Amino acid sequence: MANIASARKRARQAEHRRQHNASQRSHVRTMIKKVLGAIKAGDQEAARKAYKDAVPVIDKSVGKGIMPANKAARHKSRLNNHIRGME
Repeated sequence: MANIASARKRARQAEHRRQHNASQRSHVRTMIKKVLGAIKAGDQEAARKAYKDAVPVIDKSVGKGIMPANKAARHKSRLNNHIRGME
């Protein structure tokens, strides 16, 4: 454990940020799962709506440093391809 006051504060900040980032990452995963669930159910309209709701959340996670830009682009591309393939 840290002995210096500034190190103790850093440890507290790091833990707080870790929990916040974990929450944000979980939210992104949930949004992606909603799209996948709609795709699996075969409901294209629901899948499009869920995709439309998920894209801003994915993009915000990139801006906050939760997810790399290429990973976000890969998720969006694959989800969109799945939705297009439902036709």
